[in-house]
Amino acid sequence: MISRSRQFSLVCFNLIIATWLGVCLNFSFFYQIQKLTSYHGIKANLFLISTVLVLVAMYNVVIQILGWKWTAKVIGIILVLIGGFSSYFVNSLGVVISPDQIQNMMQTDEAEVSDLISLKFFFWILGFVILPIAFLLWVKIKPEPISRMLLNKVVSIVLSVIILGGLLFVYYGNYAPIFRENRTLKGMISPLNSTSSLMSYYRKKAPKEDLPLVTYGQDATLRKIPNQLPKLMVLVVGETARAESFSLNGYAKNTNPLLAKQEGLINFTQASSCGTSTAVSVPCMFSGMQRKDYDENLAHHREGLLDIAKRAGYKVTWIDNNSGCKGACNRIELYKMPESIKQKWCSDGECLDAVLVDGLKDYLGKIPENDQTPRLIVLHQVGSHGPAYYKRTTAEFSPFKPTCDTNAIQDCAGNALINSYDNSIVYTDHNLNQVIEILKANKKYQTGFWYLSDHGESTGEKGMYLHGAPYAIAPSQQTHIPMLMWFSPAWKKVASEQVNCLASQSKNEVSQDNLFPSLLSMLDIKTKTIDPKIDLLEKCKAQQK
Repeated sequence: MISRSRQFSLVCFNLIIATWLGVCLNFSFFYQIQKLTSYHGIKANLFLISTVLVLVAMYNVVIQILGWKWTAKVIGIILVLIGGFSSYFVNSLGVVISPDQIQNMMQTDEAEVSDLISLKFFFWILGFVILPIAFLLWVKIKPEPISRMLLNKVVSIVLSVIILGGLLFVYYGNYAPIFRENRTLKGMISPLNSTSSLMSYYRKKAPKEDLPLVTYGQDATLRKIPNQLPKLMVLVVGETARAESFSLNGYAKNTNPLLAKQEGLINFTQASSCGTSTAVSVPCMFSGMQRKDYDENLAHHREGLLDIAKRAGYKVTWIDNNSGCKGACNRIELYKMPESIKQKWCSDGECLDAVLVDGLKDYLGKIPENDQTPRLIVLHQVGSHGPAYYKRTTAEFSPFKPTCDTNAIQDCAGNALINSYDNSIVYTDHNLNQVIEILKANKKYQTGFWYLSDHGESTGEKGMYLHGAPYAIAPSQQTHIPMLMWFSPAWKKVASEQVNCLASQSKNEVSQDNLFPSLLSMLDIKTKTIDPKIDLLEKCKAQQK
């Protein structure tokens, strides 16, 4: 005999699930609603209660329609599972769940996943996933005649619709401006955020398989100038570095002690990213499309900057210390890191960015003496990838104390978290300086260096952590990126006016849109795919006329 305390009618069982989803998973959403309402005092509290009831009623309608005797527990478990995981990131890290975040999840690797797991994460999953699911498995759905069950469902749905419609009608004047001006609020409602974003991802962003490769820049040719050294450009794609944390840009703490001493360094102070995640920014910056016109599906199966440089005659090589190139390097040489270098800089599946410096030395050292092929080398950093910022540096390059030595960054004191992030910038400064020193010592080529981060990072500002916020509401910490250039004396000797012109634009607003046309121009590649309007060198040409 099953205890009556374990038995619930199907309608009551579904209502319990709806109440759990609506009430227990959305603390941050309710906090934002209370902040954004124009009501005060008792009216504000009543508005908050109405919001809770609207969510519960909405979920109840959906679950009553979908949840039947044989599907109720399965649907309940799936929703609790999805909602529990998504609510952790929303409530603990201020992350807004969007199709871009789903894309990040699809393209992440084991190392990045492990960095997100902490003791707090385990406790959250225990309380908001495992225990609720155990309860759903423990209770029994009471047998009842179909006619009564259908009647109860109809009554429950009708009452929910009345509550939903009535409260939305009463408070429409407050809900309408809140959601109209804060369109990403729905990204905080679990599990609605994950289910709707997942559907949107598969509808709009998921890579379509077996699409034919679209050629691009087939007219690319290399302008060869006799009696000149070939060019060697090292493009460093940073990770999660934000401009405001670079002392080169006026940050109070000295995070760029070495780069600040580099003679001839060009620092673009007003650079912005194409996206707020690697999955968007990296393919975007190499695609030849501007941010406002960027088509992810097209970028996935069309040639880009690296293909065009290769076609023109450059040896193009990608050296990676991140989670891959997101399709940008699919048709070029991928450098295989020697085991001796990995043993020196890697542990537990992650490598410090010094692995790229040694990898570059190894790569350059293997180029035959008589090889005159121009080269473009891309170094893809792990940079300041969070939340485990303390893993992105070494003791030698950690001048700022105390630090946040955990991936549960939301539990760290604000100054400790910022110190850990800033130490990762100091380590990036060291590695970028090492790359420039390597290029300085190379006399076989005209050497050039271009660094830009893929996106920035939030470290608790306005309750937001990490990155990936929808671009329309993303704070400057996630979109304002560092961008640096350096050219060797041999390069300057041939193109001094161009270098001076680039330096004169260092205070202008620039973006990752400028990378595609400007880099091709710097490499003396001629192609109609270069848009002169966003080619930084085009201004130099105009000044020379």
